[in-house]
Amino acid sequence: MKEILYLEVPISDTATVRSWLQSEFDPGNWEKILTPDGFCLKLSSKYTTGGTNFSENLPKEISVFVWSVQRTTYLKVFRWADTPLPQEKDFLQKLTKAVRQRFPHCYPEPPAIDLSQQSIFEALAPYYPLTVKYFQKMPNGEYDLQRAYWWEQRWREGVRHPQQPRQVLFVRKDWGHFDKLSASLGTGDWVGKTPNPQSLIPNPQYDLIYIGGALGVIHAAVMAQLGYKVLLVERLAFGRMNREWNISRDELQSLVNLGLFTPAELETIIVREYKDGFNKFFDGNNPPKLRSPILHTPTVLNISLDSDKLLRLCGQKLTAAGGEIWDETEFLQANIEQSRVVVTLQHLPTQTQKQVSGRLLVDAMGTASPIAWQLNGGRAFDSVCPTVGAVIDKGFAPGVWDSQYGDVLYSHGDISRGRQLIWELFPGAGEELTIYLFHYHEVNPENPGSLLEMYEDFFTILPEYRRCDLEQLVWKKPTFGYIPGHFSVNSRDRQVAFDRLIAIGDAASLQSPLVFTGFGSLVRNLERLTTLLNVALKHDLLSQRHLNLIRAYQSNVSVTWLFSKGMMVPTGKFLPPQRINAMLNTFFGLLADEPLEVADNFIKDRCDWLTFNRLALKAARINPALIWWIWEMAGWKDLLRWLGNYANFGRHALVSALLGAWFPSFLIWVQPKLEPRYPGIWLWLLSINYAITTGRPRSPQQFANANLGNETLRSEGV
Repeated sequence: MKEILYLEVPISDTATVRSWLQSEFDPGNWEKILTPDGFCLKLSSKYTTGGTNFSENLPKEISVFVWSVQRTTYLKVFRWADTPLPQEKDFLQKLTKAVRQRFPHCYPEPPAIDLSQQSIFEALAPYYPLTVKYFQKMPNGEYDLQRAYWWEQRWREGVRHPQQPRQVLFVRKDWGHFDKLSASLGTGDWVGKTPNPQSLIPNPQYDLIYIGGALGVIHAAVMAQLGYKVLLVERLAFGRMNREWNISRDELQSLVNLGLFTPAELETIIVREYKDGFNKFFDGNNPPKLRSPILHTPTVLNISLDSDKLLRLCGQKLTAAGGEIWDETEFLQANIEQSRVVVTLQHLPTQTQKQVSGRLLVDAMGTASPIAWQLNGGRAFDSVCPTVGAVIDKGFAPGVWDSQYGDVLYSHGDISRGRQLIWELFPGAGEELTIYLFHYHEVNPENPGSLLEMYEDFFTILPEYRRCDLEQLVWKKPTFGYIPGHFSVNSRDRQVAFDRLIAIGDAASLQSPLVFTGFGSLVRNLERLTTLLNVALKHDLLSQRHLNLIRAYQSNVSVTWLFSKGMMVPTGKFLPPQRINAMLNTFFGLLADEPLEVADNFIKDRCDWLTFNRLALKAARINPALIWWIWEMAGWKDLLRWLGNYANFGRHALVSALLGAWFPSFLIWVQPKLEPRYPGIWLWLLSINYAITTGRPRSPQQFANANLGNETLRSEGV
């Protein structure tokens, strides 16, 4: 018996596919015999005599059957013979073509709803019955489902109108350098139009105005402790997250190093530290050489945090340092002037508008950020991970999962309706488990990616992933969001700043394609962002030219975007269902054979040039088809972009090798004379120092030598 065809049929209704195969599909010159899950084909007698030798122990037939997993239908064809049958190739081509024509890709989208006429539950129940059912079992489920619906609608709007994004930034036309600013934005006639000038507002009321209270409050609290007057604006009620955060202890230490938390305070927000994390991808349909053992990563994402408590504690630090928090307040627009930025806000409960002014506006709105879309036009984001899940308080049967362990990355099936679904599971306090389902996705107007479709998948296939009875689970809260990615060729490839404006976190979209959340990227780069921004504010270096130096770009992270590209199914395209799992097993199998610190460094954005090249060459040797697979999925344009990216990675590695040993010490020596006289040059040199020291494995002594940022902040009194 030999498998001769394997197809993904992108429909959840397996019965319809089976019925079509049995009653409508015409196999041609074959005798069709129905079976419970499909049919068998026997050759007509005129094809079975003479010329072809068959084993007498095998029937001369082909078996076609379908089954369902991951809310998707799969089809396989087996031959009951050692050698190809006559007309076999023609039959397989005919079957494949017929299946693709009858069951093409379909990308449903949420219905337009009017919540003044009905509840969100009533509006969505006909389309997403399981999602509505289980959100109704969650505290604040109605509010959270409205939030998920709003987020998906906002994301779709940005994806489908990238060239004409919603205009929220306006620039005063009376500036002397207006033409230069207009050209740098590359936009149209909106520049210079100021619908609500409010030019009589006095000098800036705040040093920093943060829009977005999740990642924003962490950064804002540190800046407030430096003595800056800070306003934090949050659209939701402050202190409640729609996702949980996991990180490692060594990364979390940066919050102590910066003085934001004491070690004792940090321990109060840690709810679990697990022993080991597993990484395993389904390989049941892979050839033996493309199967891999479990990759153990005991120090990756092994700390589970109480995200709500973390936010509240940061909020307390912020207000204790003189900062303010305005929650349930939505950002409407910003008018950028020569000496300030004027921000228009709306208090949602009362629907009243107000304006405030500041020296600098910080965009921490994540993927929903209209500022990010406006600044970057058609390339605001190249990829996204639609992510859904839930925090489950209890209800799993004993033995289903040991809370001393986590699932970092896991798949239990092949490509599902044009997506490779991946699970994460992290233990929390007590019996709590936080479970995520996500996929890497190419941003496409026809197929932006759906949170609500993903939730229907989540509630349907969770028992396939981890044995459970959904009715017995106690749901604490949903977790969801769009996590973006940008395929940066170099450090100037994405605009994260404008005059008196800078983006951080997911709005800046410069994080790792593996451990990809903005939280991990922000914490890893918090010292860098804080130190550079402090220098810029202290010396009033708030032009686009200077603020663009303040970014979390790493060449060793940007070069790995081809890896994430290889985990995306291009919209409208069919791939062999096992393709992405085969790629993942190839690479993670390599990491499993390496010392533990290699995988740890790779996943935590600390992979160096030599290690990257060694692993890439080893992967190509084990699986030579990888190069063709990537070409097929990425296309020649993206491969050319990546070659430029790789060349930049090599140049950066060379510069780091030449400067890394002495440059940080040189800056410490030259700072007292250089910074007061030439602050712009000092900011530039300091950004170079971070570029060559961030994201590479370092010994404790090297870390101390490169820790110039902490020394700078301590000199400011933090």
